[in-house]
Amino acid sequence: MKSSIADLRKEYSKKILDESHVDKDPIRQFSQWFEEALASEIMEPNAMTLSTVSENGFPSGRVVLLKGIENNGLVFYTNYQSSKGRDMENNAVVSLTFFWPELERQVRIQGTATKVPREVSEAYFKSRPKASQIGAWTSPQSTPIKNRSILEERQQALEKKYSDAEVLPLPNQWGGYHVAPFLMEFWQGRPSRLHDRVLYTQTKDSWKISRLAP
Repeated sequence: MKSSIADLRKEYSKKILDESHVDKDPIRQFSQWFEEALASEIMEPNAMTLSTVSENGFPSGRVVLLKGIENNGLVFYTNYQSSKGRDMENNAVVSLTFFWPELERQVRIQGTATKVPREVSEAYFKSRPKASQIGAWTSPQSTPIKNRSILEERQQALEKKYSDAEVLPLPNQWGGYHVAPFLMEFWQGRPSRLHDRVLYTQTKDSWKISRLAP
């Protein structure tokens, strides 16, 4: 029998979330949840949907990987010339969304993205596997190409060029972004779709914590 999308349902009942018991700092609260996601052996718990808006006002979302929680924000790396890089150059306000279905949890973040210092990007780039470093040099990300063989030929040329090198130099078009949140929402699945939602909103010198209706 053909199943109906409308009939797909799941009852959430694993945990609760109370605004009176969360950490006063949303970054610390996020770190706690992230550690629980790591302990639960979720596949790629650092996968997050990065949403940006183009100069024409069109939103785009794609999954990228969180690579650091530091300086009261979240850090990821990408190609600055990619579509998301161009979007952030025009509009630095972004959204990040984490979904951990095994824990029945979601975190939604709005913040401002700025490039990390080049020395920070360089240190992280050198820590990547050599194949990933070559990949960063190989791909003109988000640019139309005629076929895959173009990438494979560039990859082979770079492997030959840097065959004796342990690490490659950092490409000028590649590096990190630091997202400084001004809004963070923590969502915990609950029975009967009466989910728990706790919202942190940044004020002048602190965070306002409130509960949202599901």
